[in-house]
Amino acid sequence: MKINTATGLLDRATYIASPNQDDRSNDQPTSLIVLHNISLPPARFEDNWVSALFTNTLPADADPYFASICELRVSSHLFIRRNGEIFQFVPFQQRAWHAGVSSYQNQTGCNDFSIGIELEGTDDIAYEDIQYSVLADLLNTLVASYPALSKQRITGHCDIAPGRKTDPGQSFDWDRLKQMLDIDAFESC
Repeated sequence: MKINTATGLLDRATYIASPNQDDRSNDQPTSLIVLHNISLPPARFEDNWVSALFTNTLPADADPYFASICELRVSSHLFIRRNGEIFQFVPFQQRAWHAGVSSYQNQTGCNDFSIGIELEGTDDIAYEDIQYSVLADLLNTLVASYPALSKQRITGHCDIAPGRKTDPGQSFDWDRLKQMLDIDAFESC
């Protein structure tokens, strides 16, 4: 797995440009990775509705749940499907709109200095082995490509937006990820 640091694109990802992005602030290096989960409709996998959401093309009438979210303007840098396939919606040097109101170690506005990775899943359904494998490879690649990132500065959406967000949920195995990355701990919020 490689990243073209000039374009900010991952070679193994299918790139689908999201309009929901903007320039990062020049005074903050990208120094945090935020893990999320998503499935649309909730707990249904393998459809293309996540791509539609991130590209502002989600039809309100395709599912009753969509009417409540089709107007959202959100994105993530990456989306890892349950089969390990990777989609990229925002180049890494751009700011994706994934964290919302957030704070990490007293630094607010996490979108400004983070990379957002969505895993196809829910808070309470176990993630697939291939997702952990792809995620670990991806995290190693990101840390090797961007000097301000570290394996310890990986957190969940639930940690940067407590009380508002719960993902990646209790089904995400943080200990397994630590073991795969060969680290003792993640920095706490």
